[in-house]
Amino acid sequence: MRLRVLGSAAGGGFPQWNCGCPNCRAARAGSPHHKPRSQDSLAVSSDGQSWLICNASPDIRQHIESFPALHPRGPRHSPIAGLLLTNGDLDHCLGLFSLRESQPLEVYATASVRRGLVERNAIARTLARFPGQLTWRTLELSRALEIGGGLEVVARPAPGKLPIHLEGLCAPSPEDNVGLWLRDRARGRVAVYLPGVAALEPPLVDALGEADCVFFDGTFFTGDELVRLGLGDRSAQDMAHLPVGGPSGSLERLRDLPARRRIFTHINNTNPLCDQSSPEHRAAVAAGWEVAFDGLEVEV
Repeated sequence: MRLRVLGSAAGGGFPQWNCGCPNCRAARAGSPHHKPRSQDSLAVSSDGQSWLICNASPDIRQHIESFPALHPRGPRHSPIAGLLLTNGDLDHCLGLFSLRESQPLEVYATASVRRGLVERNAIARTLARFPGQLTWRTLELSRALEIGGGLEVVARPAPGKLPIHLEGLCAPSPEDNVGLWLRDRARGRVAVYLPGVAALEPPLVDALGEADCVFFDGTFFTGDELVRLGLGDRSAQDMAHLPVGGPSGSLERLRDLPARRRIFTHINNTNPLCDQSSPEHRAAVAAGWEVAFDGLEVEV
């Protein structure tokens, strides 16, 4: 199974358009320790020909152009066999509407995420201009689904929250935020994609033990990151992200994770993991973790 990190930043990218935090200033100044990042997305293939994209970032056109394996091979063609959504956050689904040019698409999502995108959303009509333009495939929690190209996926519930634009409009559901367990059926290898996790509960930790490779939520290093920098009044936990650092953070909680490759992704622009020279970055690497960057490739 081949995996390509198309984007590795949290919503807004890095540097973020309206942010002058130390990390963003360093990136704009061309610091070699601060690699710019586009918004998080992952491409997966078992045969190198047919590709699945996990989360349709607003930067999806840039992602396709930066990776020749996703380029069309004919006058009207795409090697993108489907798109899988972990939730309905805008930075995970807006890219769908950039793929509206008369190309049939298959989108895999839970029923809750599909409803949030389709109901009360007139823009969704741009993906339904002709029969078969958009086909929805339902991800049922904890049930394996064959997704073609020799791959199957299991969507497991992950603690999270409703997208901001649906808060107060819909009742929360376990289907609102999921992780994707991607299995290469021929080789039996498993990669997990979990870009948003509010807490690590025992069933989720146990399921992570199945993985050969884990892409895990690295949005914030500390819970008070935005508050300390004067950039907001919400904690990481308020935004449904488990911090990386601290005694109850993911770095400590997942220290015994058996996966051969462990990679933090969905990195916020304020996170010191964006600075390759920072003590936090060195601590993550010393603990056996990698920090995703755009263009990183992994073979599982």
